[in-house]
Amino acid sequence: MQTTLAQPPRDRLHGLDAVRGIALLLGLVVHASMSWLPGARHFWVTHDVSPSAVASLLFYVPHMFRMLLFFLVAGFFARLARERLGTLGFMRDRARRIAVPLATLWFPMLMAIVAVIAWNAWLANDGQMPPAPETPPLSPRNFPLTHLWFLYALLLCYAAALALRATLGRSAFLRRAGDAGVRVAASPIGPLLLALPLGAVLATQAKWYAWFGIPTPDQSLYPNLAACVAFGSAFGFGWLLHRQQASLQRWSAHWPLHLAIAISATVGCVLHAGLAPELAPAAPDSATVGYAVAYGLAGWSWTFAIVGLGLRFLSGHSPVRRYLADASYWIYIAHLPLVMALQVAMSRVQWPWFLEFALVLALAMVLLLLSYDLLVRNSFIGAWLNGRRKPRGLERP
Repeated sequence: MQTTLAQPPRDRLHGLDAVRGIALLLGLVVHASMSWLPGARHFWVTHDVSPSAVASLLFYVPHMFRMLLFFLVAGFFARLARERLGTLGFMRDRARRIAVPLATLWFPMLMAIVAVIAWNAWLANDGQMPPAPETPPLSPRNFPLTHLWFLYALLLCYAAALALRATLGRSAFLRRAGDAGVRVAASPIGPLLLALPLGAVLATQAKWYAWFGIPTPDQSLYPNLAACVAFGSAFGFGWLLHRQQASLQRWSAHWPLHLAIAISATVGCVLHAGLAPELAPAAPDSATVGYAVAYGLAGWSWTFAIVGLGLRFLSGHSPVRRYLADASYWIYIAHLPLVMALQVAMSRVQWPWFLEFALVLALAMVLLLLSYDLLVRNSFIGAWLNGRRKPRGLERP
């Protein structure tokens, strides 16, 4: 039998809403830290003269789990929306809130990123533009989705979920088996069970750069296998958790256990990988397999712990949290070129790294929140992103 939360069906699930916002806002922390990673000149738009191991941790730890966390919550809310709206209504809603923003905002974001890269190259060459690098033509295999890859991946997840529901969801046996599997996966041993397939596919991924974890599917319309397993399983797990919400609620009691496992596994991964990005592919040996499984265990344990903390401490209504949760979608979409531009500006000064990093993060948040409140929240873009136009400022419950 399907169990439900104590809230009425149409109540806003504030705890999960806050968790989704946290997952998106952590993207700012991850990207803002990249200019101060050791060796950043090899993989980022700019690098600072004072790299920091602390900046490495600010990248490494959230990067383990933030997109697992996001896709889990996205899967939960996707089934919630499908149950409320029906299949056709759900498809229209996702087209407006996911497909339209991707189609309309991808190119402007890409051009803004290219402009920042060009500006940095101009500065680095004393006001002279170097020759433009050769780039292959756009194709399904060469398609720079940039940081908006998560919208494309969500559309693939929606299509897969609806297709599986239409073909397999009518079987009572499969529904019972799925519910039983979810109860096991949501138990205290769940992070390990979920980590095993993820670890296996990471360890066998061709040219896996282990320090960077799950390969981001941002350069092609064909997602890599590791990303499919990681984010597809997270979305599917979240979708099925909506049928088993009592299992989800138990995480609010078990969060200390999951947090302890997450920290322990993360420490083990850091001791193995170090705090400087390794730019060579991992060797296909037993140490790599162990690291991959530990990485998956850490990512899933962080996910369980943060969802549990959100349900335990953030389930009440808060105007500030609700506003930030609403704003987080726009903030994530718009943040990357702004963060990159601020990093380029900080590379021209020689201040302590933590001051530069704090300024990048603070200025980006202030400007993005202003743009959301003044230009997005009560506009047609806000209606796309949040389902309806919302008044400026904080809302009453």
